[in-house]
Amino acid sequence: MAKTQWMMHTKRADFTEIGQRFSISPITARIIRNRDVVGDKAIEQYLCGTVRDLYDPDLLPDMDRAVDILKEKIANRAKIRIVGDYDIDGVCSTYILLCALEEAGACRDYEIPDRVKDGYGINEAIIRAAAADGIDTILTCDNGIAAVEQIRLAKELGMTVIVTDHHDIQKTESGEDVLPPADAVVNPKRRDSRYPYPEICGGMVAFKLMRALYEACGIPLEKWENMLEFAAIATVGDVMKLQDENRTVVKEGLKRIAKSKNLGLLSLIEKNNLDPAAITAYHIGFVIGPCLNAGGRLYTAKLALRLLLSQNAEEAEMLAGELKELNEQRKDMTLKNTQAAMELVEEKYGDDKVLVVFLPECHESLAGIVAGRLREQYQKPSIVLTRGEEGVKGSGRSIEAYHMFEELVKVKDLLTKFGGHPMAAGLSLPEENVSELRRRLNKNAKLREEDFVRKVWIDVPMPLEYITEALIEELQKLEPFGNGNEKPQFAQKNLAIRNTRVMGRNRNAVKLSLMTEGGFTMDAMVFCDGDAFVEEQKGCGKMDAVYYPAVNEYNGNRNLQIVIKEYRFSS
Repeated sequence: MAKTQWMMHTKRADFTEIGQRFSISPITARIIRNRDVVGDKAIEQYLCGTVRDLYDPDLLPDMDRAVDILKEKIANRAKIRIVGDYDIDGVCSTYILLCALEEAGACRDYEIPDRVKDGYGINEAIIRAAAADGIDTILTCDNGIAAVEQIRLAKELGMTVIVTDHHDIQKTESGEDVLPPADAVVNPKRRDSRYPYPEICGGMVAFKLMRALYEACGIPLEKWENMLEFAAIATVGDVMKLQDENRTVVKEGLKRIAKSKNLGLLSLIEKNNLDPAAITAYHIGFVIGPCLNAGGRLYTAKLALRLLLSQNAEEAEMLAGELKELNEQRKDMTLKNTQAAMELVEEKYGDDKVLVVFLPECHESLAGIVAGRLREQYQKPSIVLTRGEEGVKGSGRSIEAYHMFEELVKVKDLLTKFGGHPMAAGLSLPEENVSELRRRLNKNAKLREEDFVRKVWIDVPMPLEYITEALIEELQKLEPFGNGNEKPQFAQKNLAIRNTRVMGRNRNAVKLSLMTEGGFTMDAMVFCDGDAFVEEQKGCGKMDAVYYPAVNEYNGNRNLQIVIKEYRFSS
């Protein structure tokens, strides 16, 4: 278990003045500053940004070229094949481009790689199949930037290729981008990009291409805006930072889900007993997203795409049920493999700086999830490898102090294929290289002990007496919460524990009655193993708590309470 350190944000600004200017409390002003939102323009966009504030697609490299090519191909009725990816970002990207090309009158179809058979991204078999099918143009989304040899083959076979992607780009020794030989390469990470915020997902790149194409074809932009919810789902699902225009897209996209006309999305929401009018980023990240991902993990991502494309309520309900069931299976398999991975770490790799765990029997689609669980447990970069049809495949999840993609570049001689971001990567390699990969990654790692300490960031040390319904309502202006725009955390020390009660059918919640040093009382909830909490509390009458304020509604009564996220007991 990783050590935990409570940290206080100490970023400075005139919070009273900011509060007065934007009609918010100094507490809320402090939280916004803690999210590195600085300056009137940035604060205004953070609080009030709309679709009108999104950046111009033409700032993306090769956007004009991509649109010109597509217009010409559409006019000539050339066959265009979209090649997507099997995760939620890839599925949403494919869906966005399919709808865009259909609206523009294109002759189009799609292909999504099979996770097990094809692996990540476009491959030679997909390209040869496209040529055999008489495809004139390949349009990638959420992949293609690293497929230099594959796209060279497509060009040799006489096809036009447009790459739209958002993944990091390999560099030459002199620092130049290594780009595939496509006719257009639209990627905000290119060195020559003028795009103000490069940290967007594949679905957002597709969404931008859709807008540029609609403008060029004279299609009303309201039709483009109707796809906003899918750019939002892709952004949350691909764990992009909810900052800058990402936050605006997610904020606006979530609002539109309530009025969505997409039968598949609405069926999936209903299957999970959610209210379409109250969908949050949390629901996308932990309920809807995993269901959409489950098809690509255990069966085929085309199942999720069929759901989004469905025009029949009965079919949509059936597909939604199938995806939910696959996700339940995925949860059970994940738990089993996570336990096996942790046992290996405890037995063999506890002293490693970079965890490389080989689970031959683990379904390869679960490697990334298990790696994420290891990262959370040990606060170390974690790579989980499984035995695939051709060698070993795996996924990695990293920590802030370790740029996983750059570290894999240093050992690329051991790898068959790899790609990714600073915080996540996918890779494949011969099985005989696994031990050497573990050895070299650990030898190269410059990580220190303090990098393995999980930091809990506190926004404001706030006494419970300060909590009001008005403050709780104001904090909702800061949503959506998620990566890069975390839910605010407050803290108070020396809270006396007056009463403790374990609740829930699974005894996974604890209700507390707490009292401040000034005699103020308030209820609190902790969601954890209730019996373990009670055991840990024995002999302790006080606690320090990191919390978020909330309103508890029960039988028509409304009471203020706190939800405790972290705690420390004292006697």
